[in-house]
Amino acid sequence: MRTISAEEPEGGEQRSLLPATRKADVVAYVDEVGQATVASLAKHFGVSSDTIRRDLDELHLEGSIVRARGGAISQSLIPRSDAGVDARLTLNAEAKNVIGKLAAQLVPDGASVIINGGTTTMAVGMHLKNKTGLHIVTNNLRLPTELPMTSVRDLYMIGGSVAPIAQSTIGPVGFKMARGSEAIAIHCDISIIGVGAVSAETGFSTNSLEEAEMMHQMMRCASKVVVLADSSKFERRLLAQIDDLAAADYLITERRPSGDLLHALAEAQVEVVYPGATGASARSR
Repeated sequence: MRTISAEEPEGGEQRSLLPATRKADVVAYVDEVGQATVASLAKHFGVSSDTIRRDLDELHLEGSIVRARGGAISQSLIPRSDAGVDARLTLNAEAKNVIGKLAAQLVPDGASVIINGGTTTMAVGMHLKNKTGLHIVTNNLRLPTELPMTSVRDLYMIGGSVAPIAQSTIGPVGFKMARGSEAIAIHCDISIIGVGAVSAETGFSTNSLEEAEMMHQMMRCASKVVVLADSSKFERRLLAQIDDLAAADYLITERRPSGDLLHALAEAQVEVVYPGATGASARSR
C-alpha cells in the first residue's frame, strides 16, 4: 500500500469523464493504491479538488470507499472488527439492507428474538416495523434506536463490559434479577447473529474471542438460528470460531454462495436465503 501525494506524476493524461464513469474510476484507483489524497486524485483525473471532494463524499455514503481527512482509503484496508460502527455502516450498505429485510421476514409476530451486536443486525431492526408483540434480547447498544417501538413488547439489554468501538456489551447470555441469585437462563424462538466470516472449513468466525463465546451462547439458546453475512465474508476465516456451519438453520446473504462453501452449506443442511431465490428462500443446492 502507498499514499499518492500531489507531487507524484499522474501516470497518464488528464481526462474529461462523465461523473458516474469518473466515480467508478476513482473507486478502482483508490482500491489499487490503497489510499490517496484529494490533491492527487484531482491531478490524476484532471478535475478540481471540490469535484473530487464531492465524489468522495458520495462514494463514502454509497459504501464504495472510506472517507478520510484529506482523501480516501480503500475498503480493503479497513479492519472490519476494529472500525467504528459509523464507519462500518457505510460498508456494503446496500447488501446489509437487503439482508436485513430478508431476515425480518423470518420473524413471526409475538416471537422472542435474540440479536447480537453489529451493523448488519441493525438493518434487521429497521425492517421489523410491520411486526407486533416482539420480545427482543440484545447486546447491541445501537439497536434500540433502530427498532420500531410499536413492534416491541419487551426489550432486554444483556449486561457486561461495553465495547465502545463495536457499540455492544460483552458478558454472559443471561440475567440476574437480584444480587446473589443465579442467572436466569433464557430461550428464544429465533437467534439472529451477524458474523465476521463464513468458511467451508471453519464455519462461522469473528476476530474477538469474547464476542465469539457470546455469539456461540446466543446461537445455542434459540430454536432457530439465523446467521447474517454479506458475500464479502465468504471463504474467510478470522481468529475465533463461533460455531460450525451446522449450528445455523439459515444463512441470509445478498448473493448466492458458490464452490466449496455452497457444497458445505448443503452438507450442513443450512438453508441459504438470498434475493431471487425460488419462493421466500432456497436451499443451498
